[in-house]
Amino acid sequence: MHYKKRVFTLLVGVLTCFTTLHTSAQIDYSNYSKLTKKLKTLQRANTNSVQLKELTTTIGGHKIWSLTLSKGNPSNKPAIAIVSGVDGKHILGPEMAVTIAENILKNHTDILEKTTFYIFPNMSPNATENYFSKLNHYNNGNAKNTDNDRDGSVNEDPFDDLNNDGLITMMRVEDATGNYIKLKEDERILVKADKNKGEIGKYKLFTEGVDNDKDGKFNEDGKGGVQFNKNFSFNYPYFTSGAGEHPVSEKENRALLDFLYQQWNIYAIITLGPENNLSNPLKYNPSGARKRVVTSILKQDASLNKFLSGKYNKIIGAKNAPKNTGKGGSFFQWSYFHFGKLALSTPGWWVPKVKDSAKKSAKNNYVNYLNWAKKENISNAFVNWTVVKHPDFPNQKVEIGGISPYKMINPPYKMVADISKKHTDFIVELANMQANIKLKNIKTEAVGKGMTRITVDVYNSGLLPTHTEMGKRSRWLRRIKIALKTNKKQQILSGRAITLITSIDADSSQQFTWLVKGKGSVSVEAGTSHTGIDTATINLK
Repeated sequence: MHYKKRVFTLLVGVLTCFTTLHTSAQIDYSNYSKLTKKLKTLQRANTNSVQLKELTTTIGGHKIWSLTLSKGNPSNKPAIAIVSGVDGKHILGPEMAVTIAENILKNHTDILEKTTFYIFPNMSPNATENYFSKLNHYNNGNAKNTDNDRDGSVNEDPFDDLNNDGLITMMRVEDATGNYIKLKEDERILVKADKNKGEIGKYKLFTEGVDNDKDGKFNEDGKGGVQFNKNFSFNYPYFTSGAGEHPVSEKENRALLDFLYQQWNIYAIITLGPENNLSNPLKYNPSGARKRVVTSILKQDASLNKFLSGKYNKIIGAKNAPKNTGKGGSFFQWSYFHFGKLALSTPGWWVPKVKDSAKKSAKNNYVNYLNWAKKENISNAFVNWTVVKHPDFPNQKVEIGGISPYKMINPPYKMVADISKKHTDFIVELANMQANIKLKNIKTEAVGKGMTRITVDVYNSGLLPTHTEMGKRSRWLRRIKIALKTNKKQQILSGRAITLITSIDADSSQQFTWLVKGKGSVSVEAGTSHTGIDTATINLK
């Protein structure tokens, strides 16, 4: 009986533990507090390979975290930077960044022997917190007070929840002067009337709200702040709402750039955000590439982008990705055009195409999303249109409704683990392809009178070039250094003691020769911080 009682007690304990784990399982995205706890837990559990540092603190009081994964000195190995939270609507990015870090530490620790990862999980914590607020709405800016409509007043026309559902959706107003009509395919969706097809508009469409400052515009000057992804120097959108007073005006933007400019070992930057050159590689445009201020990806980089896109699509397996090359002031474009690095970006997820019984996909993206949401049993994808009384339209029919905020941009949380695993696999694949400088085919030949001819091949064994074409043009990336080190009793008769070369292509080499007079040994060193450095000791003949 005593034995049975102990077994019963053990079973109850196991069931209780299982139930506790099951009920505490995460079911939605992590807010700032929960994400911070995840990062600190990750650091405590991996003290030998994880560094967690505060990059800066935003005006809103949120810390911008920097997570470094490495075995040994992080600066002594080529590095990949992963930056997410660039857009406040894209809450998937921060969750992916942390999960990718967890995956690397759990399943790919060997990669940390040769590659360092600098991960910035959320560059827009104030903006992403809007997803978790009582009033669920898009707001991509930080906590800075801004006069978006430049009327001398600040934050005087914010969003208004007219149907009291805790969501900010859309507002349609029946009006003969409107430009919108109901879509025949799904009348819940409004589209612009096409006059060339004889269509006549019947609705005006606004974001849900009231014209608080009576200037004829709705919600144009709420708590907008400055958007991280509009505050960079490439194609900066001057005098645009959310862009800030000048490029890199914000603490979080400056802190990130200060860090990146000091880490010479970074060769690639992966942005988890709305831009996408991984599913859809950028196209080379000769006229844009010839401009004094280059606006097109350069030809060799376009070929490299296409190669990596093929790898990405094979691993991820998702089709019909949206095309988004970035708007003015974006981080992704800065990382290529102004920083010269291998710049890659992906939203991580997009709504799959859904076919009907006739095996046809909806042409309208909103309709396709609603069809997909129905298939996935997502009940809160759409807010049905409901009539409200509106002070600005006293004699007109006004309805509130539309796609729920965040739903078309971010998948259900249950999908995050699989999405992150596939992207971890791609990132590990990228690290395995990185440039790697090695000294090969070292030869010595005695030529008489105490002289030795030394020949060596400096070989890039990686599948990536040591420098992007844009990096070579910008002259910012450090060049490859080949140095022959001698002592005071030795003399280099031909060849340079130090040579700097611009780059070495993937699986390619350059040969160097020296004529040295003297006895003993010399050393050869080749490489740079983002390619790795190889050394060899050579005995003179």
